Amino acid sequence: MKAIAFGYPKLGEKREFKRLLEDFWKGKITEEELHAGMRDLNLQRARLYSEFVDLIPSNELSYYDFMLDTALMVGCVPSRFGEYKGMETYFEMARGKNALEMTKWFNTNYHYLVPEIEGEDFRLLVNKPLEDFSFFKEKGFLTVPHIIGPFTFLRLSKALRRKEGDLPLYEIGRIEEKDTFERLVAKITPVYLEVLKTLKDAGCERVHLEEPALVMDTEPWHWDLLEEVYRELSGSGLYIAVFTYYDSVSDYRRFVSLPVSGLHLDLVSNRENLENIRKYGFPEDKELIAGLINGRQPWRADLKEKLKVLEDLSKAVKNVSVSNSCPLYHLPVTVEPEDDLPHGLKERLSFAKEKLKELKVLKEAFLGNEEALKEVKKLESVLKVPFGENPEVRRRITSLKEEDFRRELPYKERARIQKEIMRLPILPTTTIGSFPQTEEVRKMRTAYRTGKISEKEYRDFIKKRIEEVIAFQEEIGLDVLVHGEFERTDMVEFFAFKMDGIATTKHGWVLSYGSRVYRPPIIYGDVSRKGPMTLEEITYAQSLTDKPVKGMLTGPVTILNWSYYREDVPKREIAYQIALALLDEVKDLERAGIKVIQIDEPAFREGVPLKRRDWPEYFDWAVKAFRLCSRAKPETQIHTHMCYSEFNDIIEYIYQMDFDVISIEASRSKGEIISAFERFKSWDRQIGIGVYDIHSPAVPAKEEIKEVVRRAMRVLPVDLLWVNPDCGLKTRRWEEVRPSLKNMVDAARELREEVGVRA
Repeated sequence: MKAIAFGYPKLGEKREFKRLLEDFWKGKITEEELHAGMRDLNLQRARLYSEFVDLIPSNELSYYDFMLDTALMVGCVPSRFGEYKGMETYFEMARGKNALEMTKWFNTNYHYLVPEIEGEDFRLLVNKPLEDFSFFKEKGFLTVPHIIGPFTFLRLSKALRRKEGDLPLYEIGRIEEKDTFERLVAKITPVYLEVLKTLKDAGCERVHLEEPALVMDTEPWHWDLLEEVYRELSGSGLYIAVFTYYDSVSDYRRFVSLPVSGLHLDLVSNRENLENIRKYGFPEDKELIAGLINGRQPWRADLKEKLKVLEDLSKAVKNVSVSNSCPLYHLPVTVEPEDDLPHGLKERLSFAKEKLKELKVLKEAFLGNEEALKEVKKLESVLKVPFGENPEVRRRITSLKEEDFRRELPYKERARIQKEIMRLPILPTTTIGSFPQTEEVRKMRTAYRTGKISEKEYRDFIKKRIEEVIAFQEEIGLDVLVHGEFERTDMVEFFAFKMDGIATTKHGWVLSYGSRVYRPPIIYGDVSRKGPMTLEEITYAQSLTDKPVKGMLTGPVTILNWSYYREDVPKREIAYQIALALLDEVKDLERAGIKVIQIDEPAFREGVPLKRRDWPEYFDWAVKAFRLCSRAKPETQIHTHMCYSEFNDIIEYIYQMDFDVISIEASRSKGEIISAFERFKSWDRQIGIGVYDIHSPAVPAKEEIKEVVRRAMRVLPVDLLWVNPDCGLKTRRWEEVRPSLKNMVDAARELREEVGVRA
């Protein structure tokens, strides 16, 4: 039996990865210094892996995104980026003016760059798996390269076809057609085979190909192609193991029949994989890599229960190894430095480093090691103690009735009332919420938390920033304003600070994309509001202007999906607990005279189960949770925001949320997302079009902004449209924000004139 781990966070215990990347982007270090720093990080990872597990993975430390790395491996560089020039092209594709689209990785909060397949020619361009393997071999480590498999790569990519007409536009879409997919598989497989052969020639013995797309809904012809692909790749002579995770495989019997040596199954996300092993058996000639340690949740594993499962598996399967259920990069690096958690919580937690230890203990306990068996018994007493219960919160949940999930009036009547009150122009302009979190803002927040300045000094500082941002918004002519969110570290963490039943960490950073990190809160008990959470800042901002200022809240589904959540109660109940706390805040804002309240739900789509059969249950409680917290007066305009999501297949569920205005991303996809509303014939809600990409430092030209809006105007009535950036402006610099927003407001004004002339 082997202990096998993969996907360890690349961030580093002191966020070394983030610092290296951002110093390079700022010109503080050279490219060679960047590479040297990354090599040091890679060696740290290898040494850590070697301490706990039997196989050391390589090709895991991406400079930005592993899907981008795979695209470069197979030569997918869209022509707009020109000839490949190493790091220059790499980061241009990742974060430049015409960067690749970004979207969520399956149902997680990691964002990946969507490869664009322009034509059908693939070639080995950058052999990173070989480079990594050779580097480690030179340092004395024989590693196992992890590579995104060809099926998953193609399933998550988009194909580009140049449209007919005058404009050089592209049609970008998922590769769904069987004929197209078959042709691309036939073209890409030889490149993968070439990579594997170069690894074999370099002394590699084993490779892990990650195919998480096999847990999505699949067709029989997908499996026919997979058998052909892996039969060909097995000709490399390497020991190939296929890894799946985040859910059960869509066709267990076809999966275990693949012509490979090892198969990884997630045995944590649900019980289906385990039940299929028991029902259908497992091939004697293959290794079962049992994903028993949860790679997505920070709770210490019940090793007694895991040991029992492992013992049962060993009776039915000849060759079993233990592993994490999915990549560990969804977790912070280590729980060791956390010294300010609620009493009794730390001993229940296990981050990535601790998960490696759990794998080692589980393997050793199975093999009869006395010390490991003592560890298993010791943990049992910790997990038995009840934790985090609040009877009043439970009472509110059991008292909910159907009418608690409905607003007083239907949308059309609400819209008429709101229009008379607000008197906004057509194509009203606003922002999503946050403004730049400058170094000064971060320093003052740290000074306040560490006691270097008083609470009054900190609040006065925040008020001054609010005054400045309100004045700026009025100066450039925005129609609906925001207070800037200078007091907020993160859109979820901020609310976690102000709720009981949710803990926050000091060092629990996780990468979301590129160098962007966040600290997921930990929902450990029943959730309630301690008191007003946003009232002071928003009402102060509103006192400075006659224009409406939005109350800014993060929705219950996003708080749940972007947090680690307890596993002893259903997700539905946790979502309702959070929704009731937010509803209390909505009522406070209304009483204070706030006319517009935005309840952001960017994670509404990412939480969707990977198989459609499971969608109805998820959307039932997700929609209801939003409706519960947004049960405002008819005259209160409820906004929501969603970014970088696949809308086409969930548009009906989004409509059921019963908001008044939704703001969406549209810039990187060049307005493609609007097609979702085009197909939904009965759409009548207002939409805020995300007209420029806030993830890029590039300042959008007015004409670029207008083209996105015009695309929307060809599909939707102009009186339904709002104009706003893609997302919050927290990560941008003021030098970028000022001209970008001015161009956006000017573009909206010019479009109003166009509409007036046309009318």
